Amino acid sequence: MALVVGGGSAALINAAANAANSSPGAGAGTAISCPDVKGSLPAVPSQAQAEIDRDLRLLQTQIDEATQRLAAAQGQGGTGFVNNSVLGPLKDKRTATLDRIATATGRNAARPQGLDAFAACTLSGSGAGQQSGASASASASASAGSGGSAAAAANGPSPDDFVDITKVQPNVKKVRNQTGASTGTFASRCGVNKEGQHNSDNVIVAPGVVDGAHHVHDYVGNKQVDGNSTNESLAAQGTTCTNGDQSAYYWPVLRDLTKQGPDAGAQGGGAEGNVGAILVPRTSSIVFAGSPTGKVVAMPRFLRIITGDAKAVTNGTANANAHWSCTGFENKVQLTDKYPLCPSGSKVVRSFAFQSCWDGVNTDSANHRDHVAFADASGNCPSGFKAIPQLTARLTYSVPAGTTYAVDGFQDQQHKAITDHDDFINAMTDQLMAQAVDCINSGRRCG
Repeated sequence: MALVVGGGSAALINAAANAANSSPGAGAGTAISCPDVKGSLPAVPSQAQAEIDRDLRLLQTQIDEATQRLAAAQGQGGTGFVNNSVLGPLKDKRTATLDRIATATGRNAARPQGLDAFAACTLSGSGAGQQSGASASASASASAGSGGSAAAAANGPSPDDFVDITKVQPNVKKVRNQTGASTGTFASRCGVNKEGQHNSDNVIVAPGVVDGAHHVHDYVGNKQVDGNSTNESLAAQGTTCTNGDQSAYYWPVLRDLTKQGPDAGAQGGGAEGNVGAILVPRTSSIVFAGSPTGKVVAMPRFLRIITGDAKAVTNGTANANAHWSCTGFENKVQLTDKYPLCPSGSKVVRSFAFQSCWDGVNTDSANHRDHVAFADASGNCPSGFKAIPQLTARLTYSVPAGTTYAVDGFQDQQHKAITDHDDFINAMTDQLMAQAVDCINSGRRCG
């Protein structure tokens, strides 16, 4: 079968790619083999190069994550298990990514036809088609009665990822307000997700993809958010916020590793290395603050912001923005790469301080970061950016004793504390945003 671009033909597709639906279970020595996409694309328009490069990297990430799932599933199930649990979901994700590549190309050149034929992958290697009874037995033995702790031990975090907060030197520095600073705040009281709105989608990073996040999110605010949400659907939904704020606030759940959750075998949950019972925050606060250097302007409706990096272990710390502490210690100690062990009576605190500078034009960008920025150490925005209300979110938790809790994440990130992140879609009405800006700029505390 050929890839057809603008009426012509390109590279032939490996016929083995179409055999995925008949692949049996996998054993040791098995690898995932996918058709090469990059080498079969037509000339990429320069205007779409950055976006397509990102999607090509995403295709590789999807293969890497599927390989992790394949290794974790070794010896499980019978014929069709790997197809349903690994190759099938991988094909769905590749299909969505390939469609985005075609769309990006089609904005500036002929849209390539037939890219979806590159979506299916197969198993290769000495273990393809084999079942390992010994491995299956060992896996069952390890998980039986463990409450998820055995799987967590293999998947992270490790005891070295925790620190006694009472032994950490104070490290918190505050920015001093300048003349004309906007010192007010505006709070949205949105609850702690007792309603249990959960999914493993991420509509910002992977729109239209089921399980696009590969880990479970807590949601507050907008009552219906998933991978298929649109600006129009968000605007039509109710909210858990008492002031009518329809914004979507979501973050990866925190889990008690001493227990087994109801999603132990589900995508986003245990099937992707996120084990344990989901912890409901004891408290949450969502507050918009001002700028220490001047007034703020309104955020545009449907502005999207991601803060932190779910893949900070792989990507490095350039975009990491995790903050962990304990109640009673927040003004003295903030941790970025360790989970805190809190003294008796103190709760674990996760907090997020979002980017507070906006380019004045875009509600999103190709990497979901370039349209917003952090202020510098003195509170100044980069040239060409405007100060907007800074979203700050704070969550507290009662966790089990010891090194037995972790944040959801990608399998290869080992549930490190530094991978914590938070997502936000501003769906406030223009009127409500104007109220927020007025409160902040006039130095009042509202909400």
